[in-house]
Amino acid sequence: MPTQTRDAAIVGIYEYPLRKAPGISPLQIKAESAAKALEDAGLTWSDVDAIYDAGDGGAGGMSGLSIAEYFNIKPNVIDTTAVGGSSYEFHAAHAKRDIAAGKAKVALLTYGSIAHSQQFNIGTGGRMGGGPPSPLGNMEGSWGMTLISNYAMVARRHMHEYGTTSEQLAEISVVTRAHAMRNPEAKQGMEDLELLPGAREITIEDVMESRMIADPLHLLESCIISDGGGAVVIASAEVARNTKKTPVWILGTGEATKYPESNGDITSSAAGQSAPQAFGEAGVTADEIEVAMIYDSFTITVLTILEDLGFCKKGEGGSYVEGGKLRFDQEGGPALNTDGGGLSSNHPGMRGIFLLTEATRQLRGESSSQVPDAKLAVAHGNGGMLGARHSGATIILGRD
Repeated sequence: MPTQTRDAAIVGIYEYPLRKAPGISPLQIKAESAAKALEDAGLTWSDVDAIYDAGDGGAGGMSGLSIAEYFNIKPNVIDTTAVGGSSYEFHAAHAKRDIAAGKAKVALLTYGSIAHSQQFNIGTGGRMGGGPPSPLGNMEGSWGMTLISNYAMVARRHMHEYGTTSEQLAEISVVTRAHAMRNPEAKQGMEDLELLPGAREITIEDVMESRMIADPLHLLESCIISDGGGAVVIASAEVARNTKKTPVWILGTGEATKYPESNGDITSSAAGQSAPQAFGEAGVTADEIEVAMIYDSFTITVLTILEDLGFCKKGEGGSYVEGGKLRFDQEGGPALNTDGGGLSSNHPGMRGIFLLTEATRQLRGESSSQVPDAKLAVAHGNGGMLGARHSGATIILGRD
């Protein structure tokens, strides 16, 4: 078994509380979140010597330059990896590597978006712009495929291959909504965004009776569209020893991409490649994980990734999620998306940073759906389109 290294830890977090924030810019959300995350860590702007940014927030095409200037920081490391919703898991992996290599001591990750206020209908439009067909979308762009129809295609194929049912997929929505109702910010967001069927727990029947968006996926199987953002501070072991809160160590990381291939399996995700890297580096197995923060753009995203992370075998995800076993107060599996997830808490366009913040809250004992004495968590981000080209990054987190 590999020896766990504790080179870098999450020492500060902040999640912007509003899901509907008219009159504020994404950059303001990023800056406020960064300031509050540094305060959470007991650090200052002058301590930051590495910036990780995915080009969100309206900082322009050269976000590494722009965001450094906006924050008035002259970092030693600038990383602008942008791979969709998993960008922040990639950033966490890169921060660990850069800190371990001695390139930096304090890394800052930020995100800000006003997708709701801008009325950005995520998932309903084509993925490629106008002009000549792109070689990156020539197999699906011609047919008018939208993002959500791509995920629906994966769901339908999973049903065909393994007998998965819509009722089983609905279990994921029910669990995450139950967790959201325990999260005051998520509950307020439901009211502010006027989410259907209201700020209450839901049943499998509620999910099945909600509007069909892209067959077989229903409205309550699709992520919400909100404003929001957050920040994460990652520090070296030397710095982490003197921060305010219990450090949450980055024990293992893995990164991968997946794209359309002849005879490829669209029900398998990039997690199949990134998870063995992360679990192997951490020296733990899926059976030891108590909290699973998994990117939930749609229910099928969670189901396939649970399988590919090793919580169950491929094709057994449907039966694995039955019976509410992924609730924080049940046994039989890890607690899933205990903040309410993208399905019921927030999804401003890219959700990866919130996976890190809630996993950290759990390991600190600060979650609104707290798993007793949680010691190990996984955060897995997914970016792009699950049934086509997408990224995946797996982060294993633990506390002393």
